[in-house]
Order: sequence, then structure tokens, then C-alpha cells
Amino acid sequence: MSTDSAAIGEKALESSDRSGRRMLLVSACALVDADGRILIAQRPEGKALAGLWEFPGGKVEPGETPEETLIRELAEELGIVTQIACLAPLTFASHSYDDFHLLMPLYICRRYEGIARGLEGQAVKWVRAKALRDYPMPPADAPLIPTLVDLLC
Repeated sequence: MSTDSAAIGEKALESSDRSGRRMLLVSACALVDADGRILIAQRPEGKALAGLWEFPGGKVEPGETPEETLIRELAEELGIVTQIACLAPLTFASHSYDDFHLLMPLYICRRYEGIARGLEGQAVKWVRAKALRDYPMPPADAPLIPTLVDLLC
């Protein structure tokens, strides 16, 4: 999931807030395996926030729903196939970066096909909800952890 304002591009679904910052809609997923672990991905070198861990997902493109974005991004980034019916909205994050504001709904997904692997150069790891705090995350992702801990622990 890219929160890099330079990588946002013109096609992403954006608007502006009162301060003139762009408002960016990004959809994220807590992919949960049969053992109750959550998949996180490490942002690769060369991207903004490189080295930080995040929930998979990406920018909602015009004409896409947040769920359609996740289906596309999970396939492109991880080789994971799922369906809209398998994505349940859980919570959301709202965070202001220097030059844009991010609104990020988080969905939970327990039904999917495939073995998750980083197809875009990112490391991936399955972790317990309580262990998520041990991984440095972008400011927009970190506030989502307590909801996942409450749900899965």
C-alpha cells in the first residue's frame, strides 16, 4: 500500500481538505490465516516510509470501490485471490501527512486462495495481533492495531 505522495499519481481517488491538502482514499486489509495470524508487508527500499511494516492494500482508483481495490491489490502485491463477500469492514484510520490527508478503511479477510508472497519486492510476515506493536508501522497503520488485538486476542 503506497502512502507516498509522490507515488499517488493523478488516477487515485482524491479530493482536498480545507487546508488545501489532498484527501487520499486507501483501502487496507487484515488478511488472517487459519492460525489467527495477520499478514503484514514491509515497504521496500526506494519507496516512502521504506522499511516500515503495513497492512496490504492500495489506493482506490476512480470507478473502484474500496473492496474492488483490495481484490486487485491483494492479487497484484501478494498473489492472493478473494471475493467481495469475504471482505468485512472493520475500522478505519484518518491521518494527516505533510502534504495530503489519508483516509484508510481496514477490512478483515479470513477466506482467500493462494500463498501470500511479496510480488513487488516487499517482505511479508504472518504475525499474532499482540505482536503487531513490535513492528514499526506508518502513522496511519499503527492506530488500527488495538481493534485487531481486541478482535483476535
